[in-house]
Amino acid sequence: MLRAADVGTVLLKGGPARLPDDVAPRFKAGDRVVARTLNPTGHTRLPRYARGRRGVVDRDYGVFVFADASAMGQGKKPQHLYSVRFAARELWGPAASARDVVFIDLWDDHLDPA
Repeated sequence: MLRAADVGTVLLKGGPARLPDDVAPRFKAGDRVVARTLNPTGHTRLPRYARGRRGVVDRDYGVFVFADASAMGQGKKPQHLYSVRFAARELWGPAASARDVVFIDLWDDHLDPA
């Protein structure tokens, strides 16, 4: 059991989020994806401004703890974590710069093929 007095030490120590699990990736760099339109009652790392928006997978970081599940006490739910590139105009409309992009780190459960 974690004592209140030990919380600071445990938080500073942290823990690994990368997992050695052998999970097949759903996407690869260059794949076009769409961020799912989710409205969970609890935690999600999928920003509301990206939901339903189209992007391109820039890189696959490998298998990690799925933060959404972990934060809700649902275990690690190992899956791939990707850097997804979104055009600023895709996220914020034609008033955004045509040259700007935003990279968002998203897991398999946040994405569908476009």
